[in-house]
Amino acid sequence: MRKRKKRSVGHFNSVTACISTTMVFILVGTVVFFATMADNLGRTLRENFTVEVLLDDSITHQDRQQLRNYLNRQPYTRLVKYMSKEEATKQQAEALDTDPNDFLGYSPIPASFEVHLKAEYANSDSLHLFMPPIKKKSFVSDVVYPEDLMDNVNHNIKNVSIALLVVALLLAFISISLINNTMRLSVARRKHAIQTMKLVGAKWSFIRKPFLWQAFWIGLISSALSDGVLFAGMHALTLWDAQIAGLITPFVMLSTLLFVPVFGIFLIILSAFFSVNKHLQMSRNESYLY
Repeated sequence: MRKRKKRSVGHFNSVTACISTTMVFILVGTVVFFATMADNLGRTLRENFTVEVLLDDSITHQDRQQLRNYLNRQPYTRLVKYMSKEEATKQQAEALDTDPNDFLGYSPIPASFEVHLKAEYANSDSLHLFMPPIKKKSFVSDVVYPEDLMDNVNHNIKNVSIALLVVALLLAFISISLINNTMRLSVARRKHAIQTMKLVGAKWSFIRKPFLWQAFWIGLISSALSDGVLFAGMHALTLWDAQIAGLITPFVMLSTLLFVPVFGIFLIILSAFFSVNKHLQMSRNESYLY
């Protein structure tokens, strides 16, 4: 009867440890999810910036093709689109509901190349380095890009990234503390068994082994449960809003779902290892006082 009671208490303690660890893993996964999605959002915002290379009306077909090839070869280029003078005039007429040909007799809007930038080059320093050679070309009338807006966005992204990093570090510290306390309590409940095994001459590695295996299984089960909750949450977000769905890429999902078991299982085994070692280093009298 007593053995059955001890076994049921042991199972209850393991279930309690699994539940508390699962909650911590969900917290860790949520932090990783928002951090990776924020990085994805910052990259998307930067990639929306474009540089307009305005062309002179006298440009030849050969020069235009050479310029296109030149722009495509540049390290900052993600995509190049050409807009003819006629297309640009038509778009401007639709936007303003007025055709410049009607009152000027000609269109002052030039043909242009729209250069979509890679995220890492969407900043003033890169553009000040790469744009002057384009401006010097005789068939280029001007190069236009939203420098002030770009600087503001980059500044805001940097501030948000720092804030997220601080929050992530704080939550990581809380998570580590909670997991460590959970394992310390789990091991402390069996401190008398540890002392008994020490008295009969069991090696430390032999005493440690069942605790580490228990920690591994708790970590594995908790990781599976937390990944299930996180995956359901991410899937619900993709169905809720199309724009958010565009930010939750396979990389974001894989980073979140893989980080939890790798980080969680390693941390819980490490906590169990040090918790058992602490009791192994105690004398029997110290163990009773602890």
